Amino acid sequence: MSSRHSPFKSKGGFSRILNAARYSAQGLSAAIRHEAAFRQELLLAIILTPAAFWVGQTAMQVMLLLCSLLVVLIVELLNSAVEAVADAVSLENNQLIGRAKDLGSAAVLLSLLMAAGLWIVCTLNHWYRIL
Repeated sequence: MSSRHSPFKSKGGFSRILNAARYSAQGLSAAIRHEAAFRQELLLAIILTPAAFWVGQTAMQVMLLLCSLLVVLIVELLNSAVEAVADAVSLENNQLIGRAKDLGSAAVLLSLLMAAGLWIVCTLNHWYRIL
């Protein structure tokens, strides 16, 4: 490992905040342009966001429903980042790269299952007052 500092790291201050915002916007734009799974999950989040205010009985339930959608998007972005780096390293069949991609995919699945569970429980509670 080199002790040199990366030339890509910013120095700090207000310009760092502006650069971070720009990089974040570029990342979201890239995800929308290049990642079909992110587009699908984003569309689902857009559709379900208003529903969260109808399904949720309390402010806490609404926040849980909204946060579950956000977690799915965050995990998908991280998975896409892992896949992009893995593909940049090698497009050949590599056991470790394959495992990294599978682990990222498993994380997306778990986030989707968590969100689905929360939505199912809150929706059942909305209709049948189970809790």
